[in-house]
Amino acid sequence: MDSPNAQTYKTIANPSVGLFKDKGSKFLAFAFPVSTEEEVKMQLDDLRKKYHDARHYCYAYRINPRNIYERANDDGEPRHSAGTPILGQLLSVGVVNALVVVVRYFGGTKLGVPGLINAYKTAARMALDAAEIVEQAIQETVTIAFDYPDLNNVMRIVKAFNANIEEQKLTTNITMRLALTENELKLMQSQLATLKTITFIRTKTPL
Repeated sequence: MDSPNAQTYKTIANPSVGLFKDKGSKFLAFAFPVSTEEEVKMQLDDLRKKYHDARHYCYAYRINPRNIYERANDDGEPRHSAGTPILGQLLSVGVVNALVVVVRYFGGTKLGVPGLINAYKTAARMALDAAEIVEQAIQETVTIAFDYPDLNNVMRIVKAFNANIEEQKLTTNITMRLALTENELKLMQSQLATLKTITFIRTKTPL
């Protein structure tokens, strides 16, 4: 079970694929690392273009390891016969920030609900079994703004904590979004707070 107090989570390192066939139907399964719903939509759009002649594009995903959000979609298949079995495999493996899409080519013979459940479950599991599962630290983000004279001091502190610079904007001042673990974030914030021009815009848990 995923704990809200956990400091790490499991996810997949790279995209992977699986293929299951039953009575002429082909179920192409794709597993992707994702962290936002925008990335989910992008992967779905790409698959729909690449496999434009397929019958269904069923999927499930889990994102945001701090406060997990999950969704399953049957894409026209009987209710809970496709998306739910796919989600079940994500839960079984225990991964977050992951998407599995199963693209179905209909082979002319109906499989029935039990057959569909087995097909989507098996295809999803094959893609996940082919994936490299990795454990990552749950990171928090903070957005800071500061004047140019403080740049060297900010970078010295950022490098000392090995913080990831997710975004940086240079205008009349410098705005930077940083990501690192919760404990490191607290320590880094205390050091940044000593700088004259520093402003903390917001702190949040990323998706």
